[in-house]
Amino acid sequence: MMKLMSRTTKNILVVSFGFLFLFTAFGGLQSLQSSLNAEDGMGVISLSVIYATIILSSMFLPPIMIKNLGCKWTIVISMGCYVAYSFGNLAPGWPSLMTTSAILGLGGSPLWSAKCTYLTISGNERGQKINKKGQDLINQYFGIFFFIFQSSAVWGNLMSSLIFGQDHSIEIPEENLQYCGATSCVENFTVTNSTLPARHLVNTLLGCYIGVGIFAIIFVAVFLDNIDRDLAKEFRRNKGNQSFCSTFLATFRLLRNPKLLLLIPLTMYRIHNVGFVMICFGATNSVCSFAFGRLAQYTGRVALFCLAALTNLGCFVAFLYWKPQPGQMAVFFVFPALWGMADAVWQTQTNALYGVLFAKHKEAAFANYRMWESLGFVIAFAYSTYICLSIKIYICLSVLALTMVTYLYVEYNEYKNPTSQVTYDSEKTEKADFNEVNEKELNEKNVVAQTRL
Repeated sequence: MMKLMSRTTKNILVVSFGFLFLFTAFGGLQSLQSSLNAEDGMGVISLSVIYATIILSSMFLPPIMIKNLGCKWTIVISMGCYVAYSFGNLAPGWPSLMTTSAILGLGGSPLWSAKCTYLTISGNERGQKINKKGQDLINQYFGIFFFIFQSSAVWGNLMSSLIFGQDHSIEIPEENLQYCGATSCVENFTVTNSTLPARHLVNTLLGCYIGVGIFAIIFVAVFLDNIDRDLAKEFRRNKGNQSFCSTFLATFRLLRNPKLLLLIPLTMYRIHNVGFVMICFGATNSVCSFAFGRLAQYTGRVALFCLAALTNLGCFVAFLYWKPQPGQMAVFFVFPALWGMADAVWQTQTNALYGVLFAKHKEAAFANYRMWESLGFVIAFAYSTYICLSIKIYICLSVLALTMVTYLYVEYNEYKNPTSQVTYDSEKTEKADFNEVNEKELNEKNVVAQTRL
């Protein structure tokens, strides 16, 4: 029992630290795109290409890759797509940056779907072994994952700050202060500093990002157990008897499920933390992810989601009335901390919720999760430069209200008609199949024997 426990814990930690290393690189590089590749908006457009391609890959790739390769090797291959984007930034230009952005997008959805599927399988298998609710362990595992993963925001920003090593003192004209906060609009606010660091410092940073990304790939390939290897072999062996189109289009087929449709607002709402991600946000998000992952078994999901909604609501109202001033330094840390606490709930509980509600179609469910989340990013990028901040806040408030209505309706239906849990233990499945075959052969022999008699 202790050996099994250590193996499961080890796998969760390997996945978590693998993503930490990978997104320390990608997260840091992503936050610098608008500065490093500012010419003609190339950096921001590359991010739009990434999330648009993730939407396309979510439609088809995750179920077929995970079922054929298993979670482990899907994660490893997809991580390679992320490292390719770092190479594309070494010689940034429209061809190199757009190509590697598309490659990253193709690997983005399989990566996250495989990770979520892996944690879901681990939670259910472990729950069956120790006679605990699978959903409680899934919550804990997602809490551990996001506790480790969200700290990548700290390390990525810290790495770029140490390498660039420049402390810019920006003088903000008094007349610009009136346009800070909710009154900020594109036509009345101008960024006054576009100075780029020396190219050799940029290349040094990119080299570090590439090294960390390659290390993440090797780390996962060597230390992560292939827990669904037998299921992948069985799928490849029997794929001739299965409908390729059925697997290929599994993401779309799951859209017929009303529960999934009702969770779309919840999935898309999370993306509105774009622009608030900073070290304080990442640190708070990391700690709260771990705490809420364990707390969920005592409070339930609903209480945590309501806490997150109320926290976001309070932040939005404060944003509408707050007039930022240079001397209010403490406030600039309070808001990201509160936002990080709320996002910890959205991250851990939404992922766990998908794993619980769609246990029989987990690959397609998490592909849908990533698809709708990425669509939210694309929409946010599309309108962010055209409307005032106050309008964005009102949009967020409206989406938050819709999110809670649809989510609470899903919870009400789940309370009335609980989702049946699925057994994920591959050994039990194989034994059951073996016994079924033996029983069938035994029956055939009995029939032959009776015929002879």
